[in-house]
Amino acid sequence: MKSLRFTMSIVLLSLSTLTFAQSNAQKSFDQLKTLTGSWHGPVTTFPKTADIPEGTITQVSLRTTSRGNALVHEMYDPSKPDDPTKNDHPVTTFYLENDRLLLTHYCDAGNRPRMRARTSPDGKTVEFDFLDVAGGTEYGHMHHAVFTIIDSNHHTEDWTYMMPGDKPMRAHLDLQRAK
Repeated sequence: MKSLRFTMSIVLLSLSTLTFAQSNAQKSFDQLKTLTGSWHGPVTTFPKTADIPEGTITQVSLRTTSRGNALVHEMYDPSKPDDPTKNDHPVTTFYLENDRLLLTHYCDAGNRPRMRARTSPDGKTVEFDFLDVAGGTEYGHMHHAVFTIIDSNHHTEDWTYMMPGDKPMRAHLDLQRAK
């Protein structure tokens, strides 16, 4: 009888841990969905690059879709024509898969890296760590992302791109909600 009670305690503890993990993924997803809307702001890169001059303004659109089951993130340079065959226009999707919040980044380099979320204790920062990539990486791939919510009209995004030879390039976006 003691053995049965002990086993049941372990099973219930395991289930409560799973529920906690699901709720963290759901909370993170719900937090990111509060960013739905249009955003704009400067991009800073490390190391600096001629492709993105200092002071470049970017625009980001976040849209909740699929009955609330996905969040679509689109980034573009408003100073360039909206021609995705010639200019960068990466798309990222966020979605829940079982007990995990994942993102898939549809990269201009022609690949699709996936990353898994982890959340800060205060819930204001959602950090995505590299899981895997589909497609070639000869031109590099997106490797890491961090979303920090400052308030309802201000958030930052930090993206790390692994260049060929595993050299990281970082981009910091300081975004304000478009009015």
